[in-house]
Amino acid sequence: MMLALQTTTPQLPKTEAIADRIVSVAETDSTNALAAQMIADGSLVVPSAAAGPDAGRLPVAVVVADRQVAGRGRNGHTWISQPGCCSTISYVVRIPRAVALDPSVNGWLQMIAGLATVDALNGMIEESGASMVDAEHFLELKWPNDVFCHGLKLGGLLSEVVMLPASEGIDDVALVFGVGLNLALDPSRLPTAKSTSLQLHATGLPSFDVMQDAVAAREVEGLGRRLARFVADPQGQAELLRSEMKAICWARGREVEAHFTDGSTLTGKAIGLDDEASLVLRTSDGVDHMVHTADVGVL
Repeated sequence: MMLALQTTTPQLPKTEAIADRIVSVAETDSTNALAAQMIADGSLVVPSAAAGPDAGRLPVAVVVADRQVAGRGRNGHTWISQPGCCSTISYVVRIPRAVALDPSVNGWLQMIAGLATVDALNGMIEESGASMVDAEHFLELKWPNDVFCHGLKLGGLLSEVVMLPASEGIDDVALVFGVGLNLALDPSRLPTAKSTSLQLHATGLPSFDVMQDAVAAREVEGLGRRLARFVADPQGQAELLRSEMKAICWARGREVEAHFTDGSTLTGKAIGLDDEASLVLRTSDGVDHMVHTADVGVL
């Protein structure tokens, strides 16, 4: 795979000031795949927490592309991006293997990335002096990995665990969070009828480049700080995150249908998240079911 690395394309000056490293390319298959490749070949060294200048934030590396030609989502889905309209960035963080692979808490890592993304978007909107068009247009998280606005998909997240080279030790792993956001996509170019773009829900937004940089800088800050707190106290943070998710969980309180990879489905009312960040669906017989991974749609 031939890539022309261009550290100024895209240009993210605010993000560069806070991220521990930025890899910027004009085009790649997938920023997550590029990050994983660079970790494996040693060209992207993920700093440990001890190496970071801020004890309250884990170091975060950023891999950004103007265009992805084979962007990936969960369960084999594709993510289509348009240059200059869609932000395609992967954030890379090093955390203890014991936390990343612990099924009792690692479901919250995806939720942390989602919460950091919503925070970053809302922060950018406020900082730029923009505003949502009305009270019904606000950002939510559709479990487990989508950013929603007004019932439509504005963005998606894909989290992956990448093993570090043996030379970097075996106690840690790298987490790669791929975040795709439709920021300035024209309605005629939306990939599906269930997709949307931020510019359709907010007024007074700055240019795409300014939006992308402001969101990415805030994401680096928020993701690094949230993950530092989580690594220090996974169980305690899980309970706080569960409470935080109640306010912006799009599915909560709705009748939804979960579609599983084996082709089966489950219909019920989304009650919320359990202790392990699984979605709780209550079926018509009053039985609660824990959904660990599935595509969820509203009825």
